[in-house]
Amino acid sequence: MGQCVKPFNDGCAANDEFQSANSGLPRGELVRDLLRQRVQIPAVPPDSLARPKLEGRITEALNEGGVLYMEAPCGYGKSHAVVGALGGSGVSSDQVRWISLNTQDNAPSRFLALLAIALDLPETPDQGHQSGANFADTLAMMLVALARKSDDKPRILVLDNLQNLGNPAVVELLQQLIADFPPDSSIVLISRKALPFETHGLELENRFTRIGAEVLEFSRSETFEFFKPAMTASQLTSVAVDNLYDITEGWATPLALYRRELAGNTERKPIQETAGVERFLKESVLGGLTPGQFRSMRGIAELELCSDELFLALAPLLPDTGIIPSQAVERGLPLKPMPGRGRWYRLNPLLQEWLREPVMVGYAERMLQASRWFGARDQFPEALKYALLAGDADEVIRIASEGSEALLLGQDTASLLRLRKSMPARLLERSARLRIVYSWVHAIGGQFRQARTLIEGLSETERKEHVARICALEAFILRAEGSVAPALAMADRALAEGELSTQGQLVTQMVRSSALCAAGRFQEARDANRAAARLARVAGDSGSEALAVYAHARIELGKGALKHAEQLLRTGLDTAMQELARPARIGETRLQLNLVLVLWHQGREAEADRLLVNCGRHAEQTRDLGLLLAMTIRVLMCRAQGRLDDAFVWIGRAERTMHSWQVDESLFVPVLEALKASCWLALNEVDSASQAVSKLAPYREAGCVPELFPMMPGLLDCLQVRVDLARGDLIRARETLQGIRERYEGAIPWGVELHMRLLEAVIVQDEKGPVVAQKILVAVVTEAAREHFISPFSELRGELQGLMEKGFGQLPEGPFKDALGELFELKPAVGGAEALAEPISDREQGVLELIAKGLSNQEIADKLHISLHTVKTHARRINAKLEVKSRTQAIVRARELGLL
Repeated sequence: MGQCVKPFNDGCAANDEFQSANSGLPRGELVRDLLRQRVQIPAVPPDSLARPKLEGRITEALNEGGVLYMEAPCGYGKSHAVVGALGGSGVSSDQVRWISLNTQDNAPSRFLALLAIALDLPETPDQGHQSGANFADTLAMMLVALARKSDDKPRILVLDNLQNLGNPAVVELLQQLIADFPPDSSIVLISRKALPFETHGLELENRFTRIGAEVLEFSRSETFEFFKPAMTASQLTSVAVDNLYDITEGWATPLALYRRELAGNTERKPIQETAGVERFLKESVLGGLTPGQFRSMRGIAELELCSDELFLALAPLLPDTGIIPSQAVERGLPLKPMPGRGRWYRLNPLLQEWLREPVMVGYAERMLQASRWFGARDQFPEALKYALLAGDADEVIRIASEGSEALLLGQDTASLLRLRKSMPARLLERSARLRIVYSWVHAIGGQFRQARTLIEGLSETERKEHVARICALEAFILRAEGSVAPALAMADRALAEGELSTQGQLVTQMVRSSALCAAGRFQEARDANRAAARLARVAGDSGSEALAVYAHARIELGKGALKHAEQLLRTGLDTAMQELARPARIGETRLQLNLVLVLWHQGREAEADRLLVNCGRHAEQTRDLGLLLAMTIRVLMCRAQGRLDDAFVWIGRAERTMHSWQVDESLFVPVLEALKASCWLALNEVDSASQAVSKLAPYREAGCVPELFPMMPGLLDCLQVRVDLARGDLIRARETLQGIRERYEGAIPWGVELHMRLLEAVIVQDEKGPVVAQKILVAVVTEAAREHFISPFSELRGELQGLMEKGFGQLPEGPFKDALGELFELKPAVGGAEALAEPISDREQGVLELIAKGLSNQEIADKLHISLHTVKTHARRINAKLEVKSRTQAIVRARELGLL
């Protein structure tokens, strides 16, 4: 696996480097015996992870005439995935021909010999060659002979390690093989690199399927499943598994090697320091590199993101460079291109960590050069970050003074706070403008007390000079704290002063939009957002435009328009990515986080999980408070999957992070206490849930609406309703529910409205019976189905289970009902209530339920305050509709239909 591999396109002519390879194959049975050893299906380790979804995709691609291409760097389990899929698809081993290629197979005659052995053809390539046929003719004759075979013709041919083929003559044979292979058979190509020929013709014929690293990677849930035995044996905690997934991004072989080492060692090391993983990275992944190419990879690893242009600017400071990022990708090394940014790449975090140690000589000079490269392109946040890494205080101060406004737009809070530590103390005292800039920095980082301290230290003259900026800043702080009306008034005052810069106006309009949205004034919020978008275009900064799109999506999210919000977020991300040569900013991170939120609301957890890894990591690196939202979604995912221990671990992790960042408690305490209450309710620990809810009382009474969590006030009240229900206090639950409506005065976010109506259905079930409750449930499901808004049902699963079991058959058919059935583990009843020729009426349903309780006709009449004659009439109609003749038969039939 650690062989030196030449790229496909190495610039050599067919009769140049490969001239000797094209001349023929040494004859002899010994050579053929050796070749037969490589025509075998590889074995799969017995403790491999079962991956039915991946195997299903592979099996689906292996239709007649199909070509499946598995492309990923070393160690992603390409071959094992194919073997696993073949084993589970019903294809017998004698119908599969597997060829494992190596660099010696660049000789056309040797390649053809392997094919002949694998396909069990009587005529060998040597015989064809001796008769005067060229290699293409020989292959054509082989394929004709193969097509004539009717008994033992293979269904699937697998060519593994295809990256070893670089001879143009062999590449032509490979292309011919794919084009002329029998149409009732299929081919699998497995390679670390891109194919050396075009495939668009096959794609247009719908015959070509590519499965890449992004599909082969383990998901977070698969990683947890993979390490489940280790966690059961107390070798790893869930936090450790989370960290493993973050650093490997689901890279299968390092995870498998680490698990193996765990079983044999009592001392646990970081994954990048374990012997097996180090050997894999050094010998298998990077083993074919020259010393200069290896140093180049270490230089790439020093940068968070790297492009060819940036790397070439640093190349003079790296001795004997031998490869640039795009060439590394072409060689099949684990670098991922950043979508929409041209040739910008990032290394797999595991390989990056391993390559960074020890630090190479000249690191500070390279970081300073990178800083100047970004600075020359007016990309001040990145310039500042690399100046800090270089440790050059003079350069740091120069960037801060020249690009202070641009630094705010970049919003790399972590870099800006590090900058303050290295900044001379008197510098802030001398510059009122820099004090305001750093007050913004603290406010963006959730450190509101420190932000206000800096403003309060300004003199009266300075306050008058910068009154508009200070008002804008105070509006931002008030909104972040959740004080909607004061924030709106202060934002209006800031705009009225007329002294704000374009960037200041932009932020202030976004504060207005967020506050108006929280107040339920969606049209006014949209107008403020349009003004912010116009200012972002004037500023010419895609990061600001991304924030404007984020604000618009939040408005749509508040209205419950999930599909429109998703469209906005994806369009915003696509637009933001068009600015090339620039790493991601917080505007894009917020877009991604809110896209994750939309996906979560719709129950698309697998998509949400993969996206959450990247944007969560970036939020943590930049100290973006969006990390709190990322961790909140992670808790919700764990709770929905029944992993409540892991959910509490994430809550603790979020709590520690917010404390270490010195974030004001008003920002995160209500969120985390609400999550605790939700998890305690899922465990049926009502007293613990009640204690968590009681801690939320001050926040509920204050009516704060956090910017990151605009639905928080209503959801806190809903938690109180749920605790009341768990205690059996229906009267208080009803009163609390009514109080929510009065507080919102009709402007209720749609997600909160769904929670309230579902809780109302639960209350009504006890107050008025299941028929009325099921009517409410059907109405809510009908509305939620339009946007596939399933998260309220997931959150209230415990409360809704009984009602859903009784009313599932009456829900409108469609994908949303199917999703609810999966969530609540229900299946449609065969011949359910909808199968009745005439449905049971509400009054008849009430009579039927009393019959089922064993009441006599007279007792039913007394209870319902109707005549005995009316009860008998209802009973006859019930029997007729159910097609039964007695009370007993009616009860049995009604239960079968899910009516009771």
